[in-house]
Amino acid sequence: MVASKGEYQSLEITETVLPLASSIAEDEKPLKDKNVANTTKFYGAFQDCMELYAPVSTVAEYLNAHQGWFARCAEPMKVQPLGENGYALVIGRFGSFGYEVEPKVGLELLPPEAGIYRIRTIPVPDYQAPGYDVDYRSSLQLKEHLADDESANLGEITRVEWDLDLTVELHFPRFIQRLPQSIIQSTGDRLLNQIVRQVSRRLTRKVQEDFHQSLGIPFPVKAKKALNQRH
Repeated sequence: MVASKGEYQSLEITETVLPLASSIAEDEKPLKDKNVANTTKFYGAFQDCMELYAPVSTVAEYLNAHQGWFARCAEPMKVQPLGENGYALVIGRFGSFGYEVEPKVGLELLPPEAGIYRIRTIPVPDYQAPGYDVDYRSSLQLKEHLADDESANLGEITRVEWDLDLTVELHFPRFIQRLPQSIIQSTGDRLLNQIVRQVSRRLTRKVQEDFHQSLGIPFPVKAKKALNQRH
């Protein structure tokens, strides 16, 4: 998988691998039988944080009202509400080795327990994923700090610290299965990391901007510059 259209950058396959994949078979279709043994799993474990310039109670109130901000901040991903706390997301179109998928995943934003917010994968009604499975397990905590620059009179800062365990299982077409497993695995792991990094950075930036704008809380110029340099 690699981000390819619109917001996400393409990552070129090496000159030796792509012609090899293309020359084996151009018209073979993905294996959709989930009982087929030749599937490949890709794993990723991620951690990061974002800072919001408000007390924990204010940030918690904002996060709890995700119906008002989630779809707005997830753009350009397509979002469809699923019940009270769930959403179906179309992540974008991704491809590698001449094989493309447009992953759609259901996520549920669970109410906090003991101050911990969790997000998990849920089924999307009337949808069968064509050739892939996603297991998404994320949690985040709110930690309050004082601003380093006291002269700016910024008061309390809430650090939203999150971690994500992600497993993606792909049922590749037969022509990709003929490639060396080491190439498939290393390329898939690397591209999965790139996709998560791109999506999470964009989502972090949009949530920070939306939070401060919607609540009328100043977002320090210094923080904006650091955010732009990072993303």
